[in-house]
Amino acid sequence: MLQLDDCQKPRLTEHVDILTAVNILRSRGYQDDELITEITRIFYVDLDAYNEVIQMAQSTH
Repeated sequence: MLQLDDCQKPRLTEHVDILTAVNILRSRGYQDDELITEITRIFYVDLDAYNEVIQMAQSTH
């Protein structure tokens, strides 16, 4: 598994960016319980914003 150097990880702090990343991962077959692991492997994520995005997405389904 290729590990990104933590210094090179992009930051996800805006809701729209987090939602975009979540939608891309879902389109690639990731399940809801796998999202946080994969998204934090690739990005530095504002976890409060991530949780808000996930809650909003679940309330619309």
